Amino acid sequence: MRVLVVDDQPGLADGLRIGLEAEGFAVDVASNGVDGLWMAQENPFDLIVLDVMLPGMSGYAVCRALRAEGNWVPIVMLTAKDGEWDQVEGLDTGADDYLTKPFSFAVLLAHIRALVRRGARERPTELTAGDLRLDPAARRLWRGETPIDLTAREFAVMEYLLRRPGDVVTKRSILGGVWNDDFDGDDNIVEVYVRHLRNKVDRPFDRDAIQTVRGAGYRLAADGG
Repeated sequence: MRVLVVDDQPGLADGLRIGLEAEGFAVDVASNGVDGLWMAQENPFDLIVLDVMLPGMSGYAVCRALRAEGNWVPIVMLTAKDGEWDQVEGLDTGADDYLTKPFSFAVLLAHIRALVRRGARERPTELTAGDLRLDPAARRLWRGETPIDLTAREFAVMEYLLRRPGDVVTKRSILGGVWNDDFDGDDNIVEVYVRHLRNKVDRPFDRDAIQTVRGAGYRLAADGG
């Protein structure tokens, strides 16, 4: 099994290389994001251990670039940041797992073994409803041939709706699917993002795809409105 470690801390990178090689992995190391991306593009790795804070190109950017190319090699992101939104950004860019420094090598190894057993994900297919088209891998949305720019959270809500065209979905189900089941904030946050989406996806095109179902929730018209 071949692993790529991308980390700009020589001591950590070397320690991971030695530890993983002792466990039977073949290990390559890159010390910056640009080299890491190039190596991942040119070689068939079974898994990438990817630091977030890298010179040249961040781990987020490396991960996003690989996913946009349809490269779904399993990725474990490493970071000194432990904020909730840092984890959200890492996973939203396409990472499969996330560990905060400092971490136990034994725990990292367990995560690596689990991801290797699972194997690389297939590139998600495009989601469509009428002339609405969403590419989960490239994280892009179009109305006809017109690209629509969305924030990460707007994109997640739109993807949730496009996976259920014609179905009524509740605010709570959207919160659970886009945020998480433990979200304890005001569920009116869903209304805010639905309004943002209508202003970008419907109104500029004189459409009404994202519909409110009074007392129940929301529905994306199966024909795209």
